[in-house]
Parts: sequence; C-alpha cells; structure tokens
Amino acid sequence: MDYRNFFNEALDGLKRKNNYRHFIDLGRQTARFPHAMIEDEHGRREVTIWCSNDYLAMGQHPVVIEAMREAAAHDGAGAGGSRNVGGTSQRHAALEQAVADLHGREAGLLFATGYIANETALRLLGDRLPDCIFFSDELNHASLIHGIRTSKAEKQVFKHSDLTDLENQLASVPLERPKIVVFESIYSMDGDIAPVREICELAAKYHALTFLDEVHAVGIYGMTGAGIAERDGVKTRPTIIAGTLGKGYGVAGGYLVGSIEIIDYIRSFGPGFIFTTALPPAVTAGALASVNHLKHSQTERIKLFVLVDKLRRCLQEQGFPLLPTKSHIIPVMVNEAALCRQISQELLAKHNILTPPINFPTVPVGTERLRITLTPRHTEAMIEAFVTALRETWQRQSALSL
Repeated sequence: MDYRNFFNEALDGLKRKNNYRHFIDLGRQTARFPHAMIEDEHGRREVTIWCSNDYLAMGQHPVVIEAMREAAAHDGAGAGGSRNVGGTSQRHAALEQAVADLHGREAGLLFATGYIANETALRLLGDRLPDCIFFSDELNHASLIHGIRTSKAEKQVFKHSDLTDLENQLASVPLERPKIVVFESIYSMDGDIAPVREICELAAKYHALTFLDEVHAVGIYGMTGAGIAERDGVKTRPTIIAGTLGKGYGVAGGYLVGSIEIIDYIRSFGPGFIFTTALPPAVTAGALASVNHLKHSQTERIKLFVLVDKLRRCLQEQGFPLLPTKSHIIPVMVNEAALCRQISQELLAKHNILTPPINFPTVPVGTERLRITLTPRHTEAMIEAFVTALRETWQRQSALSL
C-alpha cells in the first residue's frame, strides 16, 4: 500500500470541499487582548480576535496570571505524574472542592481536558452499568458521542432538545432498566440553550440519570457562574455535570461533579483519569483563582452581555442571517463552504479581523457559518467597525460567487 498517497488523497479531498483547516499563529499580548499579532503573506500586523472561547477574558485577568506565576515559582512547572503516582497536590484538592461547591455537589474530579472527562465518564458508565441505555441529543459534542459510541451500551438519539421525542423514547424502555440522558446546556455551534429543567424532570419520571455538559456555560451564567442549571434554578438536579476550566474560566482542564459515590467510582475505574498526567500546579492555581473570582464578580458577565446584545442588534439591523439564539454565541449563517472561507479570508486580509470559517465536520454540510464570540475587552467601537467590515466583505464575496 502507498501510505503517503493514501494520506495525501484524503487531505486533497478536504481541500477540494473547502473543509481543510488552516491554522493561524497568534502572538498574544495580555495588555492588548482581544488584539494579537500575526505574520503572513500580508506582513506582520495586529488583528482583532472575534472567535475566542475565553469568553470573559479571564485568561488575561491579573488575578489569574499572578496566581499562575506564584504557583509555578513555588511548585515548579509540572505535576510530576498521574494523580495516583505523585501527581496530586493540595492545589488539585482545593480546585476539586471549589468546583464541587460551585455546583452544590459533594465531590469534583479534575481531568486534563473536558473532552477526556466526557469520554471517560460515559464510556465507563456505559460499559459497567448492567444493560445501560443512553439517550443522547442529536447535536451533542463529539466527546459525548465518542464516549457513548465506544462503550458497550445501547443508545438512542433524540431530536435536538425535543421533549416529546425524548419522553417517547424513555417510555419505550422498562422503568427498571438503567438509563442515562446525555445533553448540553449550550450548544456551541448554534448557541441555543437546552430546556435543562424539563429534561431533568423527564429523566426523573423515568428513573434515568442525567449527564449535563455545561462547558460553554460555566463562569458565564448563574449568579456564581455555575451555568444554565444554576440560572434556571435547578443547579443540583443533574446527576453529573461536566465543566471546563478552559473557556469561561480562561485557563485549561476539565472536571466532573456529582455525588461522592459516582465521582469516586469514576476516579477509581476511569482510564482517562487514572493514566493521565495531572494538571500542572500553575494551571490549577490559575483556574482556582478564576473560579473564586467569578463566584462573586458580576462585572465580567454584565459587560459581556451588554456587548453581545449590541452586536446581535447591529447584525440584525443589517439583515445578516442569524440563528435565533439568546446565548453569548452568535452564529452568522453563510451555508456554503467556499463562500464562508472566502469571507473569512478577506476579513483577515483586508480588515485584520480573525473569525475562522466553521465547516464540516464541525457542522453539517450546507450549514457553514462564522461563529462570533465577544469578550468584555471588546468595545462598542470595535463592534461598529466589525459590522461595517462584515457587510462590505459579505456583499463583495457574494457578488463574486455568482
């Protein structure tokens, strides 16, 4: 077999369909965020980032940076191993207690990433709960899908946030059979918010566990930043909540919270936890500082949503095709891969605006989009300049594509 030819043909196929991913090296500077430096065929210049998942700019916050600096100077760079082989410290224990307290739970467990947290927990539960069946939202993240798929458990996929379809599926299974309903609070590509309360009530009615992924909500929603479940008054209803420390909290890592028994079970049997090097001391210290700050500060959340409301209103006034969502994520629908890439490239080349095209397999073919995200460090002047640039670029590229 010609292995090189095999790989090149697959890559060429992505390029022909405009789905090949180009990465841009960013030179970030804390004092200048959301600006960053890039260097390409157009030279070295400053661009503005409109796609960051550091939603509250906590990755740039002096409280977080100072905590990381002090921890690295005191503890060194790495954790020294997996959690059970010298990698556990008081910093890990304190952060796990903090996220458990945040969600009103008995215990928390840290992971290297949110992806690993989801995949580990779902695969483990699906493999070991006798005759378990998953009920999974059709728009769930790849980490949730992969964890379910690689387990031995049966699965049923319900229509996105469709309570009637979910109840019909739950009702079709014996009440005593182990069940897990898996869903997200905010779906990151569409920006829509799930009916968390209603799904939890349905799950309880049919004796099912619930696994709620809050990764795009923690830090940002609720009075203390515990997410949509807190905002909707059902903070302690989901059986297991998955969160991240790399988006709203601006650092890195993932976590799970739940009862002592469930978390200890995952800690004791989950390969993605047992065999992975622990988070570095600086990361845990920075994440803890961020969690503690956002438990009490509303400043970042209030400013973010003021700006989000302004940007959404400006885009609507200009007639851009937006999904009817109410979260902090604003998808601008292009619905054609080549055009989406061309708009993105011109925004960067001519207007120094960074917003990569979102295409297959992240979203289905024909639903390509620009996924716009703001931070409290954006300004109203930046928003006005962005909307003007997008309108000019959209009109020009749409005319060229005819």
